[in-house]
Amino acid sequence: MPEPAWSLHSRLKEDTIDIGDLPLSKVLVIKDAHYPWLLLVPRRVDAVEIIDLDEVQQAQLMTEISRVSRALKEITKCDKLNIAALGNLVPQLHVHIIARRTSDAAWPRPVWGVMPPLAHDATEVQNFISALRRKIWLG
Repeated sequence: MPEPAWSLHSRLKEDTIDIGDLPLSKVLVIKDAHYPWLLLVPRRVDAVEIIDLDEVQQAQLMTEISRVSRALKEITKCDKLNIAALGNLVPQLHVHIIARRTSDAAWPRPVWGVMPPLAHDATEVQNFISALRRKIWLG
């Protein structure tokens, strides 16, 4: 019997813009212009926790987190990066990488629930995605 195909959780699909795929993870932008906010979602069926990945996949995920984090910091010139794998509402393993500024609406608290999501300006988000894709070797 074939393994079930991986698919992105419906909540993540609804809340994000797809940037592309790294070797392990799908890279997504959260639809909230308050913060430059990315997700990495390992394309592994039934992965809920980082420990659900084998050691090689865990190492690949850390490499991808580092690559994307460096690119996000360089592009945004942020004051701090927040990196977390929480998954309390969405059980599919995903890693948040959020560029924070001391002047942002939630600083110094976590970003969740502080402000209603703000729609991205179409041109600005496309410029951001293009810069990010170049920095993380997606094109």
